[in-house]
Amino acid sequence: MLEDRPKRYVFLLIPGFSPLGLTCAHEALALANRFADGRTYYDWLFLSEDGAPVTAWNGVQVGVDAGLIDLHRDDTLIVCAGVDALAGSTKRILNWLRRETRRGIDFGGISAGTYTLALAGLLNGRRVTTHWEYASAMAETFPDVDVQDVIYAVDDRIFSAAGSASSMDLMLDRIHTDYGADLAAWVADQMVYPAPRPESQSQRGFLPSQPGVRQSGLSVAIEIMRHNLEEPLRPTEIAGLVGVSTRQLERLFQRYLGTSPNKYYLSLRLEKARNLLAQTNLSLMEICLLCGFKAPSHFSKSYRRAYGMPPSRDTGGSNLLMSRK
Repeated sequence: MLEDRPKRYVFLLIPGFSPLGLTCAHEALALANRFADGRTYYDWLFLSEDGAPVTAWNGVQVGVDAGLIDLHRDDTLIVCAGVDALAGSTKRILNWLRRETRRGIDFGGISAGTYTLALAGLLNGRRVTTHWEYASAMAETFPDVDVQDVIYAVDDRIFSAAGSASSMDLMLDRIHTDYGADLAAWVADQMVYPAPRPESQSQRGFLPSQPGVRQSGLSVAIEIMRHNLEEPLRPTEIAGLVGVSTRQLERLFQRYLGTSPNKYYLSLRLEKARNLLAQTNLSLMEICLLCGFKAPSHFSKSYRRAYGMPPSRDTGGSNLLMSRK
């Protein structure tokens, strides 16, 4: 019967992709086929631009089944990218993505695969996520895309995952949607993943898990900082929004993070600057202003103190870089 036909997932691998993100997604589908009823729920294809093996960011080569073939209307497409996503998202790949997604298929990206889909113009007005290292670059490069700090996002037929372990959470959600809660729970048990995270989970949610942090308001203060990097707030303003005194805010940062609110805020702004420097073609002045620095001299001095070199000389930046044109 037609409804018993396996659902096919098609993974497009872009050179420099995350092998962990791919494995977590693929493993969930493969495990579903081991369910006790003996049914084959899924099959899959791995594609590359030219049908040749693709090298991941860590040097591992993965063989594929084909090049850029025509897809079926009921296929689900997942773009996997990471390091050098900009260079790997060739004109041929972008045109293929535009053509195939017009069939009405479900599609999405893992890690910087979201960046590739945005380059193809497929995400305007959509709520998506990407790895946190790429989020600032995406937000600045694609202002019409709603980039959110969550582990995965689903917006109608378009989905995205931050990569790595979050790919498991996304795929368990898709298995639940495809076949129901029982199969999704069974796969989660097989993966020894007893508590899959919800879509709304922040990518860097380690602070709220520490005893007392959520209740203290520190996590709220940090979120306020993250959402106000271009126009930094004063500690008194942050304290007021959290509902504590400035002195109490300082004590919380010192107790849980071993630093002051100002120093932590500065580190967030510099982190954004380094990611923008590595992943975009923005000028140093543009990056300076986008990260809340009014004077280039202050920006350069702070950057040198944090990373050991001025921003004009830093060609390293993130460990997961996209090529710059």
